[in-house]
Formats: sequence, C-alpha cells, structure tokens
Amino acid sequence: MKMPARKRVRAPSLTTVTRHFAAEGQAMWSDQRGVAAVEFGLFAILLAVALANVTDTSIYIYQRMQVENATQVAVQAAWKACDPSKLPATTNCAGLTTALQNAIQSTSLGTSITLVAGSPSEGYYCVNASNALQRVSDVSSRPADCTAAGTPSLQPGDYIQVQTTFTYAPLFPGLSVASTFPTPINRTAMMRLG
Repeated sequence: MKMPARKRVRAPSLTTVTRHFAAEGQAMWSDQRGVAAVEFGLFAILLAVALANVTDTSIYIYQRMQVENATQVAVQAAWKACDPSKLPATTNCAGLTTALQNAIQSTSLGTSITLVAGSPSEGYYCVNASNALQRVSDVSSRPADCTAAGTPSLQPGDYIQVQTTFTYAPLFPGLSVASTFPTPINRTAMMRLG
C-alpha cells in the first residue's frame, strides 16, 4: 500500500503573525464590556476614603464640642454650688467636687471626660491696664486691691478654672486625616465666683 504524499505546510510569515496578533489586540481593546464595572470599582474606593474622612472628622468635631460644653457646664455648676459665702470654693465648698464631676459627665461622652490633675484651680484676678485678666494671688491670701495689676482702684475677683480632657480615637485610623488631629482633647473654662 502506497502512502499518500504529504502536503508540505509552510510556516506563516512574520508579517502574517504580526497582522493576526494586531487584529486580535485591536478586537480586545475595542471590547467595552466590563469597563463600567471597573470605573465604578475605582470610584467606590475613592468614595469610601472620602466617606471615612468625613465620618472621622465629624465625630472629632462633635466630641470636641461635647468636651467644650462639659467644661463650660462644670464652671457654671461650681458657681451654682458654691455661693459667695463659701468662697474660696476649693477650700470652703464641700459640694464642689461632686458638682464638677456631675457636670462634666452630663454630656453624651459620659465618664470618658475627666478632670485634668490639679483641676479645678482658683485664684484672685484683676483687670490690668490692657483690660486683660491677670492673676494676682492664690486663694491662700486675698489682696486688698489690684495694685499688683496696676489698677489699685479695683478689687480682685475670685475666679475658678476647670480643665478637662478626653481621649479621641478615630474609627478609621490610618485611612482618614483624623489620625493627625490632636488627642487628647483638652479644654479650659474660667468663671468669676465672687
């Protein structure tokens, strides 16, 4: 039996191969299926980062306002709890510490807000020639007038100062700019008691 003669197959030329791959590549690049999904995926990542920043920044601002409010309420509570007959308040007003603790913990942050060590502080202040308050003495010795501030015709006032602190922790640390915000949040409020 005689075998049929084999046909000789010629290898494609380089030009033919190049044209084939060029046509396939062009077909691939012209295919638009899935482009919207890729665009949405990229946009969703950017949107998530923006949302994390807005969330953390908003929470930080809200909590800072709560600390400011708690500090202001604390000095008002000191003024209410300690009438002028109990001044200086830090030494003569038995309900001062309780009033301050209840006031600073009255916000939505509750017991997370605390008094700074050494707070409250109390002293005698006078208005100086520049209309700024100037501390002239601590509560251990009340001055007769405001000579130390350069205004001898005025009488010193008894002022109490309250300092509070709150430790802020961002929800998305490392992802939002809130990680760079100062923490703990410290606030100071001052009020004249008498």
